[in-house]
Amino acid sequence: MKKIMANGAFDVLHTGHIELLNYAKSQGDYLLVALDTDTRISEAKGYDRPVNNEMIRGTIMENLKAVDEIVFFGSDEELIEVIKKYNPDVRVIGSDWKGKTVVGEEYCKSITYFDRVNDESTTKTLEYYSERRKLSEEWKEYDFL
Repeated sequence: MKKIMANGAFDVLHTGHIELLNYAKSQGDYLLVALDTDTRISEAKGYDRPVNNEMIRGTIMENLKAVDEIVFFGSDEELIEVIKKYNPDVRVIGSDWKGKTVVGEEYCKSITYFDRVNDESTTKTLEYYSERRKLSEEWKEYDFL
């Protein structure tokens, strides 16, 4: 059995996430997804993140066709322990990590980078939504009806 692993926050799911997970699953037989804990996401991305808590993100992930199993990790050390225990044949990582230090890479048999789809990211999605909300509020003062 060929074991595959991916990890990340997967906070506000978008098509880029789905494509990465489907690609990861296509690389083997069993896909483990390691999810950042809420605390880890808040520390990395700010007090207003994650948008969706661990329970929601875990439930969504568990119900995606490509995903066979999920685990949570709260630190680099915990992620390394997950990698060591699972011993993946392939770890799939977003291509935005090319040329950067990848936590636990020394414990992976191979790493495959997945190119971002339509330059999507959760941060960009949230910024776009926020801008749309601002515009919506501004336009409310003009009653065209």
